[in-house]
Amino acid sequence: MTAITYSDVWDLEVFFKGGSTSAEFSSHLKKTAQSISAFQNIINGWDPLNDAADETILTVIIGEFEQIAKFIRQAGAFVSCLQAQNTEDKKAGELRVTVTGLSAAFQTALTVFDQKLAQIGQNDWEQLMKDDFLKDLRFVLEERRERAAEKLSGAEESLINALGVDGYHGWSQMYDLLVSSIEIPFREDGQVKYLSAGQAANKFSSNDRSVRTQVFDEWEKAWGGKSDFFAKTLNHLAGFRLTVYKARGWEDILKEALDLNRMKKETLDAMWEAIANNKQPFVDFLQRKAKLLGLEGLGWQDLDAPVGKAGSKMSYQEGAEFILGNFSLFGDEMGQFAQRAFENRWIEAEDRPGKEPGGFHTFFPESSQSRIFMTYSGTPSNVSTLAHELGHGFHTYAMRDQHLLNRNYAMNVAETASTFAEMIVSDASVKNAKTKEEKLGLLEDKIQRSVALLMNIHARFLFEIRFYEERKQGVVSAGRLNKLMEEAQAEAYGGALEQYHPLFWASKLHFYISGLPFYNFPYTFGYLFSLGIYALAMEEGKGYEEKYIALLKDSASMTVEDLAMKHLHVDLTKKDFWEKAVRICIDDVEEFLKLTE
Repeated sequence: MTAITYSDVWDLEVFFKGGSTSAEFSSHLKKTAQSISAFQNIINGWDPLNDAADETILTVIIGEFEQIAKFIRQAGAFVSCLQAQNTEDKKAGELRVTVTGLSAAFQTALTVFDQKLAQIGQNDWEQLMKDDFLKDLRFVLEERRERAAEKLSGAEESLINALGVDGYHGWSQMYDLLVSSIEIPFREDGQVKYLSAGQAANKFSSNDRSVRTQVFDEWEKAWGGKSDFFAKTLNHLAGFRLTVYKARGWEDILKEALDLNRMKKETLDAMWEAIANNKQPFVDFLQRKAKLLGLEGLGWQDLDAPVGKAGSKMSYQEGAEFILGNFSLFGDEMGQFAQRAFENRWIEAEDRPGKEPGGFHTFFPESSQSRIFMTYSGTPSNVSTLAHELGHGFHTYAMRDQHLLNRNYAMNVAETASTFAEMIVSDASVKNAKTKEEKLGLLEDKIQRSVALLMNIHARFLFEIRFYEERKQGVVSAGRLNKLMEEAQAEAYGGALEQYHPLFWASKLHFYISGLPFYNFPYTFGYLFSLGIYALAMEEGKGYEEKYIALLKDSASMTVEDLAMKHLHVDLTKKDFWEKAVRICIDDVEEFLKLTE
């Protein structure tokens, strides 16, 4: 009998009591606003041309920078949690607007800071970098200098930030508002109940195709009914972004995304080429899956349908214990981190109406705590998702002793840690299968992640590239967006499906995130990059955790190419690494095909 029963509802009261009406949170926001104002005064009074060699001034500025960044991240994390747990919390939506305004004001001050960093002459800069404290932050500070040099003047960039509150970010918030009104009717036992998008999405893993088809049809109707609103929102988001890029003289729409992910275009191209050259095994898998399900071909609603039996569903308690056991086999620190997360109610997993779809991890830097959001219904995929988000949490935990400026890792590297954790659990599930049928089901679930990351994400990338090119010429209609999405899916899936999901562009939150453009390819990068790390970990056993943590600690203070060369001794701009990583995925497919002959 288990000594500890884990709650599937998180604790937010430990941060600010009272939820969206919290007086403590209101005070936090006021304190943040005052700190930003004081920071702006310090920045405006700093003359780098006269004080360039004074490391004391720069050290003070960075100290204030770090503190305010913690304030804002704490606030943003809290509001994200409030909105996710209850889409009807209108007050949380108002607080999101306030936090966005604070972030924009802080970014405006940082824009001036970055411009002034760029004014420092190289000789003076080299002198500053001799300081032990500043030397440790050299990569991120030089990155800020270089990016500032590629942008507009401080005044122009500050105006862009200010206009972005009601423009750029405002449209992103509009999407959240539209999603909160989405309900999916579901007929069961002669009654109709309304599901949140998150609850409805879980139905796509049902064994019953009539259930999957019913939900998919209603899903399309729900998003299609508001498609003009979603199209307008997406067009304005992209229009704002493209206008800014044009003003800066940036012709490549991927420039910002690549810069933010600290990676070269050659690396991205090598990755996609390796994937495109190896699609056939996954097409074979999808065709075999259709046959096993008794279908002529798969529709979109069938992609997550289970093949065979993956064993009985795991309760939240059982899923937690399974994750804890396998994390601990990899390393003590990873196991201990997950134990803390479960015991201290860092996870919101309850299956109930009114929650946002999807899952995420967020970090509260002032409290040094993570929070994880998802809707758990006991499927193998749910267990993997929970492990995935805990992997994000472990990444932040591994970097806890780093300066905040050296903890701002890019999204592609973030997805490495999450996928690594997911691999630990999915591999263990397959190895622990008690029967051939159970192994088949678990192996299929594992391959589904490869399909998602090498095909679904590829479709998102192809769609977004083509959408942005057309958006340069003018507004793209909802009908045209449907067409672009369907074409991208057909190409990315190698024509393996009989029915696609043209309204995916409307239902996928990632297209509407204003802070991170092209919120797609980093997932695939992280997945394949993690496979290389995972292969090494399996070779070395439990002792690899120390090397893994060392890699995570470096993940925000160098390019991904340098990170890979230092810790894995590979060149990411060459196809070789990516081909080997994809090969690991194909091995699973070949085992599946052999088991189902």
